[in-house]
Amino acid sequence: MAKKLFVVGVGPGSPSYLTDAAKKAIRGSQYVVGYRYTLSTIESIMDRGRQQVFEVTMDSQEDVYQSVYEKMKDGQLCTVPFTGDASFSESEVIDRLLQIFGDNNVEIIPGISSVQVAAARARVPTDKAFIVTFHVTGDIEQKKAEMLQAIRQGRSVVLLPRPWLRDRTKHFMQSEIAEFLRGSGVDTGRLKTWVFEHLTTEKETCFTGTVSDLEGKEFSDLSVMVIDQTSRETYLDFQTERSAAQKKSDSK
Repeated sequence: MAKKLFVVGVGPGSPSYLTDAAKKAIRGSQYVVGYRYTLSTIESIMDRGRQQVFEVTMDSQEDVYQSVYEKMKDGQLCTVPFTGDASFSESEVIDRLLQIFGDNNVEIIPGISSVQVAAARARVPTDKAFIVTFHVTGDIEQKKAEMLQAIRQGRSVVLLPRPWLRDRTKHFMQSEIAEFLRGSGVDTGRLKTWVFEHLTTEKETCFTGTVSDLEGKEFSDLSVMVIDQTSRETYLDFQTERSAAQKKSDSK
């Protein structure tokens, strides 16, 4: 039996947002490897006396993943937890883990994302919103263009910003987003916005205002931004349309 890896989404921060599937994978693994904040989310689930737990940073992760893979024996299990949903905003790391372990030896367990929670807090339906993450290392110009187009189309937007303090030219947080939109001709003073920090934890905060209010403001790298342009539609709106269409059909 080959070495197996579970890539697990563990929710936005509160252990109460952990799924049973995530708990089962974590408890059943001999190895757990993750970032400090993510490990703190699952601290009550892990057993450090029985499991080998490794903390990684962006700089150390490659060496640690390789080292753990070499330590593992055939048939042993490893869990790599990610904050939120592992399938959102973590593709660069997961693609590397698939290379190390092999696609057939990796199981991805989805979680509840901060994007989902932020949309719920703001009461913005995700099926009508443009959802984007700027929390990547690659080029984001296409993503910025797509966000701009969505806003011009009147759609709501739910996004993860990009903190990059070591290179301010790549820093694209709420203030930079507001400046970008204003510079692109958007009337940011009319756009309602929400910024949630440290979602689901005791440190959770919420800023509400307009996008123009964000210029010059600093927020945590653990933040989610919502631009609300939702036009509420209920089934009653469509019942009226169906009734009118039915009457027209009956009159023929």
